[in-house]
Amino acid sequence: MWKAKAYKILPKIIEQYPKHRWLFLTLTQKNVPITELRSTLTDMNRGFQRMSQLKAFPAVGWLRSTEVTRGRDSHAHPHFHCLLMVPPGYFAGQNYIKQSGWVEMWRKSMRLDYNPVLDVQAVKQGGTPMELIPELLKYCTKESDLVHSREWFLELTRQMNKMRSISTGGVLKEHLKELENEPEDLIGKDDEAKIQDEIALYFGWKRKDKQYHMVSFE
Repeated sequence: MWKAKAYKILPKIIEQYPKHRWLFLTLTQKNVPITELRSTLTDMNRGFQRMSQLKAFPAVGWLRSTEVTRGRDSHAHPHFHCLLMVPPGYFAGQNYIKQSGWVEMWRKSMRLDYNPVLDVQAVKQGGTPMELIPELLKYCTKESDLVHSREWFLELTRQMNKMRSISTGGVLKEHLKELENEPEDLIGKDDEAKIQDEIALYFGWKRKDKQYHMVSFE
C-alpha cells in the first residue's frame, strides 16, 4: 500500500520541482541486543531530527523508512533508508557533501564515539526517485529474519509495537503525509469483523518435507 501511494504521489512532486535532484541515503549504527531495539530507534529518530536541523543539511524535503535486520548473535541491526530532495545546484555548489561529510554529520547528530557506516548515492540526472521505491518502502524486516527464531520474532514485535516506520519532512511532508499513516486498508473491516477468537500461530520446521508448517492453537 505504501508503494502504491508513493508511485502515485512522487510524479506529481517531480512535476512541481522538475530541476531538483534526489539522493538515496542509508544511515546505520552498531548492532544492539534485540531487547534494546526500541530505545535505539528512539535515539536514531532524535539523531535524524538533529541532523535535519543542521545548517549543512542540504535536503529541502525527505522521506525516511526504518528497516531492522537480524545480525550476529541474534542482535538487531536498525537502519534508515532516506530519499532526500536537494536543490538544483547541489552538485555544483559549495553545499555538496562527500560521503565522509555525511559520516561526520551522522556521528555528530547521534553523538557516537565511532564513525558509523553509511551509504549515499545520487539519482542520475534524468532519472527519477520512483526507481528507489522498492528499496525504500519494503517491509521493515526480511521474511527470512522473521522465521529464523521464534523468540527473536516475538521480541521484535514487542520492541516495535506502535512505532512509526515511515516519516516525512521539509517541503515533502504535506505531499507525503499519507505515507506516515499505517496502511490500515490492507485489512478489510469486513474481514476483521469476522475474527472473533484470538488465535496464536506457530511455525515448525518439518525436516522430512524441508519446509515450515503452520500450526494454530485456538
